[in-house]
Amino acid sequence: MHHSQHISAGEQAVALHDKVQALLAEKLGSALLRSQIDFEFPVFIVEKQHIYECLQLLKEEASMKFDFLTTMCGAHFPEAGEAEFMMMYQLHNLQANDRIRVKTFMSAQDLELPTATTLWPAANWMEREAFDFYGFKFKGHPDLRRILNMEEMDYHPLRKQYALEDASRDDKKDLYFGR
Repeated sequence: MHHSQHISAGEQAVALHDKVQALLAEKLGSALLRSQIDFEFPVFIVEKQHIYECLQLLKEEASMKFDFLTTMCGAHFPEAGEAEFMMMYQLHNLQANDRIRVKTFMSAQDLELPTATTLWPAANWMEREAFDFYGFKFKGHPDLRRILNMEEMDYHPLRKQYALEDASRDDKKDLYFGR
């Protein structure tokens, strides 16, 4: 039996967290704001100004090799002030089967990030989606335009400033649904 089969997923997550955290703390210093383990996933929160440097390090550093961008997506937390918007990158080292998340937070007035397409070409459509639904801008993106919504839309529909239901409709009254 291989050694890793003797340790739990939780122990593996802690070991991976500690390895990545040590490298990021050494190379990025205070730009690594904090780290944690969520649902056996190591998560690293990095200052926005250093996000590209962090991602490049995680991909190219021989001890890391996170060469697959599984996903990246935005989120909106209207109550969070200067951390109102978040961009999350989920990275995978396919050889070691290690997975981590990197997050960065920003205000609504500062939604520009460097494109990750220069590291992972697959980031192209993910960045277009984040632009389309949240309004993130990706500096250096080769073709930043809406991907699912109509070009004519003058808003970003996944921002939580929009009502979940259309208040003008009268066919969705609670009494019809037993609410």
